[in-house]
Amino acid sequence: MTLALDGVRVLDMTHVQSGPSATQLLAWLGADVVKVEAPGGDVTRRQLRDVPGADSLYFTMLNCNKRSITLNVKSERGRQILSALIRGADVLVENFAPGAVERMGFSWERIRELNPRIVYASIKGFGPGPYTDFKAYEVVAQAMGGSMATTGFQDGPPLATGAQIGDSGTGVHAVAGILAALFQRERSGRGQRVDVAMQHAVLNLCRVKLRDQQRLANGPLAEYPGDGLTDGLTDEVPRSGNASGGGQPGWAVRCAPGGANDYVYVIVQPQGWEPLAALIGRPELAEDPEWATPEARLPKLAKMFQLIEEWTALLPKWRVLEELNRHNIPCGPILSPKEIIEDTSLAANDMIVEVAHPERGSFTTVGNPLKLSDSPTHITTPPLLGQHNEDIYVHELGLSPAELPLLKEQGVI
Repeated sequence: MTLALDGVRVLDMTHVQSGPSATQLLAWLGADVVKVEAPGGDVTRRQLRDVPGADSLYFTMLNCNKRSITLNVKSERGRQILSALIRGADVLVENFAPGAVERMGFSWERIRELNPRIVYASIKGFGPGPYTDFKAYEVVAQAMGGSMATTGFQDGPPLATGAQIGDSGTGVHAVAGILAALFQRERSGRGQRVDVAMQHAVLNLCRVKLRDQQRLANGPLAEYPGDGLTDGLTDEVPRSGNASGGGQPGWAVRCAPGGANDYVYVIVQPQGWEPLAALIGRPELAEDPEWATPEARLPKLAKMFQLIEEWTALLPKWRVLEELNRHNIPCGPILSPKEIIEDTSLAANDMIVEVAHPERGSFTTVGNPLKLSDSPTHITTPPLLGQHNEDIYVHELGLSPAELPLLKEQGVI
C-alpha cells in the first residue's frame, strides 16, 4: 500500500528531541527520512544509556523508521556531498543553534539556489528579537511560553509539566508547517522556509491562559481554586493546581489504597451532579438550593471535591472509574508510565509498540498517534550510526565504492 508521504525525501539534520520528533512523524507517514549525523553521531545515542554499548532509549524512541548516514559538513568534501543531497531532497529539517547552518555555508538563499523546490524547516528556541541567542531546552521553553507560571498550586513554586510540550510539542508544530508547505508547492512549484520556535509552540499550547489573563480585567476567575482568586486580589492568572481550566469544574480525587497515583480525575457537569450526589451518599444535595446549580457550587468547589473524595478514598480507582462511567460522569484514572506500558488497549491501538533492535534486543516505544485509514504505520527499528552510508552514497548518490573508505579515513563520513 502506498503511504501518505511515499516519494518524499527528508534530510534530517536534527538532534536531541524537537527535530527528531518531527522527522519521526514524517517517517511514520511514509517519508524517506535520511538522518544526517556527524561521524560521532547524535549526542542522544549516548545520553541516559541503560544498556552498555547500545544506543540509548532517548535516541531509539525518537528515530524509528529512518535511515542514517554520517557526514562531516565542516569539510569541503562533506559540503559538496551535502549539496548533492539537498538537490535530491524535498525537505530539509534542522535544529542547530542560530547561525550554525549559515556558518556551514548553507544559508536559506544557498539552499534555495541548490533546490528551488525544497521545503527548509528550521526549529529554534526563540523567534527574532532579544531572546534569539538564548540556549533553548524543554523547560526553558515551558518557562518562557507561559506554561510554568500557570502550572502547580497557588501557594507553591512554578512547575514544569511532564509532557514534552517544548520539544515534541514544537516537533508537531513543525510537521504541520512542513506538510502545509509541501501542499502549497503542488500549486506554486516552489519550496519555502518554515520557521518554528519552541517558545512560540508552548505559547500556542497555553492560549487558554492568555484567555484567562484577559478575563481578569472584567472580574475574578471564580473557577480557579484557592484564596485571593475570587476577590480581585490578583492581576495575573494564578497557578490552577488540578482545576480543569474550562467551563466545567474538575479535580483529581484520591482513591484507595492511597498510593502516589491512586487518583481519578472527575469532571462535574450540570447533568452529572444528581447521579454524583447519589453515588457519594448525599442525594439531598441534588435538591438543596445551596448545591443544586453550577452557580451555587462554584464558590464551594473545594468543598464539593472534598465530599466526592470522601467517597472515592474508600474505593480503588478502577472501581471508582466503573461507577462514574456507569452514570456517564466524565472521569479518567491517573495512569503512571508503568500502567501505560502495561495497558492492553493502548497496545491494541498500536500506541504502545515493541520494536526489535539489533543491539538492545527490543524496546517499547510510543506508536504513531496520527491514524490514516489509507496510510497505516509500521514502526521499524532506528538505524545504527552510518548504517546506510553505502546505500545512499554509492547506490543513490553515485559515489564510487572505492571512495567510501577514503572518505572514512579522511573523517568526511
